[in-house]
Amino acid sequence: WAEEIETQLAGHHSLPCLVTEGTREIAYVEIYRVCLDRLAAAYPHRETDLGVHIAVGGRSDTGRGLGRRLLAALADGLLAADPACTRVVAEPDIRNEPSLRAFAAAGFRHSGEITLPDKTAALLVRPRSDKDLPR
Repeated sequence: WAEEIETQLAGHHSLPCLVTEGTREIAYVEIYRVCLDRLAAAYPHRETDLGVHIAVGGRSDTGRGLGRRLLAALADGLLAADPACTRVVAEPDIRNEPSLRAFAAAGFRHSGEITLPDKTAALLVRPRSDKDLPR
């Protein structure tokens, strides 16, 4: 993981982040430009789309609504920070029910299924407005 994070920090594709609660690390988040990612080939993306990956820390942090609160705050913050960005997207595995529930509770909308090399994923979109959903 250290090598992967070093690669990300050296480039312009993805920003790895640790989320803390006080002094405790509770989640890992990656923020990326979809146009620079393999995801760009899977749906009609916009050049300004931002993507997110999230991994909530220990088991004691799961099942408490942390994921949905974090995802909602992250999407709100990204849309506020980048006025040109009209949607934040994610592509969790369609079998990952807890993740799908957390994204839905955070306002992400299911916009179809996509096939990626390592999984069949749900394309989830948090649009700035309904007109920003993929067609």
